[in-house]
Amino acid sequence: MCAGSIPAGGTTTSAPPAALPSSHHPGGAAVSYQYILVDREGPYVTITMNRPERRNALSLGHLRELRDAFRSVGESDALGVILAGNGPVFSAGHDFSEMAGAGLKEMRELLWTCTDLMETMQRIPQVVIARVHGLATAAGCQLVATCDLAVASEEAAFATPGGKGGWFCHTPLVAVSRTIARKHALELALTGDTIDAHTALQWGLVNRVVPAELLESATLDLLQRATRGSAFSKGVGKLGFYTQVEMNQHDAYAYAVELMAAASQSEDAQEGMRSFLEKRPPTWRNR
Repeated sequence: MCAGSIPAGGTTTSAPPAALPSSHHPGGAAVSYQYILVDREGPYVTITMNRPERRNALSLGHLRELRDAFRSVGESDALGVILAGNGPVFSAGHDFSEMAGAGLKEMRELLWTCTDLMETMQRIPQVVIARVHGLATAAGCQLVATCDLAVASEEAAFATPGGKGGWFCHTPLVAVSRTIARKHALELALTGDTIDAHTALQWGLVNRVVPAELLESATLDLLQRATRGSAFSKGVGKLGFYTQVEMNQHDAYAYAVELMAAASQSEDAQEGMRSFLEKRPPTWRNR
């Protein structure tokens, strides 16, 4: 993440770039996408799954485009990313029309590409938030669970339906089981039942549930609040969170102590402490 963005609560030496059209990567290079739209508005990028005729099913090509778009955002000075979907469904998961009859080699390639996407979303320094307007099933539910934050419309619903079919949702459950409690994850997985947005909120799969007409504004509001402060500090913090959360408590503390001590020497950490003591707004340099 480069310097130049303006997080809330401070200033930097330059303003964020102007909005980019959807035919551009966040970094500015022209690209051509078949399955997604990418738009930049100030410091935020919106990546929209744009395959409504297939219920935003995640074909191999679709997964590659999503992965590449998130990688590009990660190399830009954007502060946050909104993941959205066009059409009535957020995402129906993997594309069975492409997968039916596929061999082991092809299936592994698809699932590893999907895994690469999910890991990229958590590896980039920007805050990633899902804006869920409709049904999110299987790998679509996995996308929601993988995002750092999620806001859902009251009309949204969630499922990992493989449990009531012939192909269990093994990879989606990696993300889902790390986001919600084990019993809830197994209920989703074993029954294949669909849960509504308010149940998803109670279970911890999403952060907010709002009426459909407020979904865009509520998502942007949460993203703006989640990107206040030093973008550099936030990026280090996100990486640190996903690293330590899989460790046992002792190892997590050992890792976090070293990370926090090292981070204390950054310009932004020192500026944050000085500005607090001097009772003035901070000037972030994002380093």
